[in-house]
Amino acid sequence: MKKQKVLINGDRLSHSLERFADFGRTTNNGVTRLSLSDEDRQVRDYFCSCCKELGMTIQVDDMGNIYATLAGLENRPPIVMGSHMDTVKKGGRFDGILGVAAGLEVVRTLVENGIQPKIPIMIVNFTNEEGARFEPSMMSSGVLSGKFEKSLMLQKVDSEGTTFESALHAIGYAGDEAVRLKEATAFLELHIEQGPILERESLKIGVVECVLGMVCYEIEVIGESDHAGTTPMDMRKDAFFTANSLIMEARQKLARLHDELVFTMGRVNVFPNIHTVIPNKVVFSLEARHKDSKVIKQVEEIIAGFATNGSESDCDIQVKKLWDRNTVWFDESICDLLEQSTLSLGMPYKRMVSGAGHDAQFIASYIPTAMVFVPSINGKSHCEEELTAWEDCEKGVNVLLETVLKLQAR
Repeated sequence: MKKQKVLINGDRLSHSLERFADFGRTTNNGVTRLSLSDEDRQVRDYFCSCCKELGMTIQVDDMGNIYATLAGLENRPPIVMGSHMDTVKKGGRFDGILGVAAGLEVVRTLVENGIQPKIPIMIVNFTNEEGARFEPSMMSSGVLSGKFEKSLMLQKVDSEGTTFESALHAIGYAGDEAVRLKEATAFLELHIEQGPILERESLKIGVVECVLGMVCYEIEVIGESDHAGTTPMDMRKDAFFTANSLIMEARQKLARLHDELVFTMGRVNVFPNIHTVIPNKVVFSLEARHKDSKVIKQVEEIIAGFATNGSESDCDIQVKKLWDRNTVWFDESICDLLEQSTLSLGMPYKRMVSGAGHDAQFIASYIPTAMVFVPSINGKSHCEEELTAWEDCEKGVNVLLETVLKLQAR
C-alpha cells in the first residue's frame, strides 16, 4: 500500500499569514512594517512566541537575525528555512513573510504528526532585507556572508537620523555574534515571484536556479543652457535631446542582444528643469540584468560606446559605472531535490531565474541554497495590491515540507 504523503494545513497557513499581516496592516489591506520599527518588534515577539509553543529554542545574533530551532536526533548542521518580516512602505502581505510563515507551518506539521527530525530544523528571520528604512537592502545576510562590514552597517541612518544600531537596541533585539548562522545542511527560501511569469504560463511552482547578475551605470550629458524661444535649433546644445537619442539607441541595441535581457532607465534628472530654458545637463541611470556574464559584457560595451556619441550633438557625454553583481547560482543538488518534490506532488512548474535580489543570494556563498517561487497575481509586489492565492501558498509550503523530508532521509 502506497504511503500517504504528509501535507501541511492550508487553512492554518492562511490564518498565520493574516495574523502576521495584523502587525502594520494598512487601510488598503497592505502592510507597512519597516525594519526595527515598533511593528517589527511586535511581529518578532509574535513569531518567537509561536516557535516557543512548538518547543523550539530561540537565539538572536548581533544583527538582530532570529533563529528558531527544533532539535534533531543527531547533532548535525540544521536544515534552515526562512526569509524576512520587514516590508517596504505600503507593501504587501506575502513578500518575505511567506518564507517565515512557511518554515513555521512545516515545523507545526512535523510536530502534530509526531515526526521528530533526524537533522535539526531552523527557521530564520533576516533583519532589514528590504532596506526601506536603512540602506542597503539584504543588510544582515550581507554581514553574515561577509559582503558588508558590520561596523559600517550599524551606523546607517534612517530619514530621521536614527542609526541602525540604536534602533536595534531600542526594540530589544541586539543579540550575540557567537550565534550567527555559520553552517547548515541546506537553506531553503520560499518567496512570491514578484513577477508575472508563473501566472502567465499557468504554473504553480518556480524552482529558482539563480539570481540574475546585473550592472548599473549613470550617464551624464552636458550641453549648454540658452533661451528656449530665441535660440535657433541648429545652434543648440540641448542635453535632453541628446539623452533622448541615447536612450532610444540603448533600447534598440540592447533589445537585440538576448530575449531574456531586461533593462531599465529608471532615474532621469534634467537641469535646470525650467520650461523656458534649454537643458544644459541630463543625468540618467541604465541598469541591465541577465544570467550570462557574456551578455552583461555586451551591455557594457554598448554603454561604453555612448561616450563617443557626443560629437554628433556637440554635447559632452560621461559614463560612470555605479555598481554590478555577478549571477548567483544556487546549489544544483538542492534545486534537483526541489524539482523532485514538485514532481512527486504533481504540480506544474518550471526552472527559472530571479530578477530580484533575496537574502538567499548572500547565504548561497557559504551554505547549499535554493529558492522556490509561487505565483504573484498580475505580477504585483511591493504594493498593497500584492496577492498570491492561498492555495498557491499552500502548494509552495508543501514543496518545502517534502524537500525537508527528503533532506532528512538522505
